[in-house]
Amino acid sequence: MTVDLLLGLQWGDEGKGKIVDVLTSKYDIIARFQGGPNAGHTLEFDGIKHVLRTIPSGIFHANSINIIGNGVVIDPVVFQKEIEGLAKFNMDITSKLFISRKAHLILPTHRLLDAASETAKGKAKIGSTLKGIGPTYMDKTGRNGIRVGDIELNDFKERYRQLANKHEEMIKFYDVAIQYNLAEMETEFFAAIEALKKLTFIDSEEYLAQAQKAGKSILCEGAQGSLLDVDFGTYPFVTSSNTTAAGACTGLGIAPNKIKDVFGIFKAYTTRVGSGPFPTELFDEVGATMARVGNEFGSVTGRQRRCGWLDLVALKYAIQINGVTQLMMMKGDVLSGFETLKVCTAYQYKGKTIHHLPYNIEEENVTPIYTEFKGWNADLTGLTTFESLPQELKDYIAFIEQEVEVPIKVVSVGPDRKQTIVR
Repeated sequence: MTVDLLLGLQWGDEGKGKIVDVLTSKYDIIARFQGGPNAGHTLEFDGIKHVLRTIPSGIFHANSINIIGNGVVIDPVVFQKEIEGLAKFNMDITSKLFISRKAHLILPTHRLLDAASETAKGKAKIGSTLKGIGPTYMDKTGRNGIRVGDIELNDFKERYRQLANKHEEMIKFYDVAIQYNLAEMETEFFAAIEALKKLTFIDSEEYLAQAQKAGKSILCEGAQGSLLDVDFGTYPFVTSSNTTAAGACTGLGIAPNKIKDVFGIFKAYTTRVGSGPFPTELFDEVGATMARVGNEFGSVTGRQRRCGWLDLVALKYAIQINGVTQLMMMKGDVLSGFETLKVCTAYQYKGKTIHHLPYNIEEENVTPIYTEFKGWNADLTGLTTFESLPQELKDYIAFIEQEVEVPIKVVSVGPDRKQTIVR
């Protein structure tokens, strides 16, 4: 019996979907533990690019069971489209995909609330994806939410109506112009609910407990990244769930002492989508080149990602709070061609040099301190062994390992599942 955990160590978009897909053959169960359709996990193989938003990234493997845990929030409309997108691959979704009854539902009015709230913030907006994630988690913690298990109850529509009416009153409170046709949105929503009913709902914590007793191997899949954690991220520019290792326990009902390995994924540089502080952000041609070569656009939102040098202060922080045991470095190929590379190893913070992530990392408080490296100019995308990598890249990897004190076990040199070097 093995329970391992895989999560992102930056501001999301690290490449978790690809690595889950690569690792899935070693596990019986892939279980997603938080987030919602604001997360896009991209997988690429056989010349086809797939973007999953709610469904765990092990869905393309014939022998794996995929579970959407209680910590996830589900938009039935988006979910139905995701299921329909998989239809052409002739997989038996009903036997491969299970949904926790305790997962919360995103209602159409949650999306409207999200839009009203973000519009009302004006210039102070936090960069919401407007998918209704925040309002849904607010209803969850406020004990007003509707869960997947409620679909099976006789009074589901009454529960829905009561909450939707409350939301419409809240939308009026924001006093902003939001145009919508709720009746039209509800027609689509309830059709998606009927489609959702065809899938298997489970008491997921019990299912996973029995799976552990039976000796099954489980990989817990996180969404977004550790620096977006609602408690430990760059608040308030964060998501609404716990994206760190602790979120796997509450989002699946797995006890902390059952988790063995924690796989932490990071890019060889740093990116961020939307608003929020970003100490190593680049505003020059180097940053623009990273974005272009790395195809740094959100797989769900399409928004261009901000790019910057690798921030080891932030990375060490994420490794520390997650108890990471193995690292996986993504997009090493994107850094090919730069004459000089920089890595942030400390901050100048209010007149002092510090090596930890402080309470506030806004640019008026923090100036990154860099160590420079000689770059490499080689096409990595066809390389298959660590020995064949340029020496400069090996030195870059060795320096990171020395600084963070955790081994880098995987180096990704391209988007395809085959472009993965395992050490």
